[in-house]
Amino acid sequence: MEKVSQKDIDWLLNLNPEKGFEDSTRTEKVKKLSIKRRILKICVTLLLIIALGIVPFFILIRTSVYLNLVQDWNGWAALVGGIIASTSLLGIYVLFLFRKVKNKKLLAQFGLGGVAALVGGFCIYGLMYLSSVNAKSDDIRQVYRSLHPILRVSVATATLAEKDLVITDIKRTEEDYISWGLTPLERSLHYEQKDGFVHAIDLRTIGHSEFRNKTLEWSLRAMGLQIIRHVGTADHLHVALPINE
Repeated sequence: MEKVSQKDIDWLLNLNPEKGFEDSTRTEKVKKLSIKRRILKICVTLLLIIALGIVPFFILIRTSVYLNLVQDWNGWAALVGGIIASTSLLGIYVLFLFRKVKNKKLLAQFGLGGVAALVGGFCIYGLMYLSSVNAKSDDIRQVYRSLHPILRVSVATATLAEKDLVITDIKRTEEDYISWGLTPLERSLHYEQKDGFVHAIDLRTIGHSEFRNKTLEWSLRAMGLQIIRHVGTADHLHVALPINE
């Protein structure tokens, strides 16, 4: 009898359909697992990028509110402090992303200068301009600059994530309450305060999902702003920057 060599045995095993099916199944599983890992990696990367993009804006408003309410800084000075904090964080991002650049001094100068211009430009835009898309009426736009600067920049920040955000009210007087058949409030933050600014706005919630409304409420509250949900026929979010007595 002719002796069968190991090479022949290996060749016969490779022709085994069951073995081939097992190898094919194993290969498919490996491919699917690899695809899932890639998708997960992409999702995590996107979430990280979004988070890193949101944090500087959060720092901008949160620092400004802290300096204004806790440290009793003037509104403009507090906003400048928030800009410095946000710029510093973005500067760290730039230094990390371009850490392999040899000329660190030049990188720091141009990097910090660039992000400072970016943050400053954004704040100037938020202070000066309110899109008609984000205002219930032209009357709202006309009194927009009477709003406290920190609240104006907060509105601009919120519109980056919520394009359909609508301000329904800003400035009021006692005569407005009387014309509505209501008793005028003695200490409404919708009145012009001693610092010359209005410290409250109302944001539309009607026509939006409860998830959206709650997310907006929690986000603004996390920034340090005072939030009250008024429900009923005139459901809205009352957003205010409290005043130190």
